[in-house]
Amino acid sequence: MLDWTTVCRLDELRPDRGAAVLVEGRQIALFHLASGELYAVAHKDPVTGANVMAHGIVGDRKGVPTLASPLHKQVYDLRSGVPLDGSGGGLATWEVRVRHGMVSVRALLLARAA
Repeated sequence: MLDWTTVCRLDELRPDRGAAVLVEGRQIALFHLASGELYAVAHKDPVTGANVMAHGIVGDRKGVPTLASPLHKQVYDLRSGVPLDGSGGGLATWEVRVRHGMVSVRALLLARAA
């Protein structure tokens, strides 16, 4: 589906903290960085299968916004979901936008990292 789904108000998101949202049966981890950027990735940790990525640690690696799994600290590029440490599965990503102070995600799964 190509429609946008409104998930929350922008002011409900804390900078550099994740929030889990449910969109069309999929659990998504939503991040509003202190820089103002917004990202949405799969809430499911690709290594363990646990829905914990919204509790991950937001960071930066040479200008690349990152997310470290809260369980085993694997690091992923928040923009693409690609793992930055070693190999293995990546995080699915969704497009995010803000309109009139409301955060929406595109219901269509945009990419699945290798």
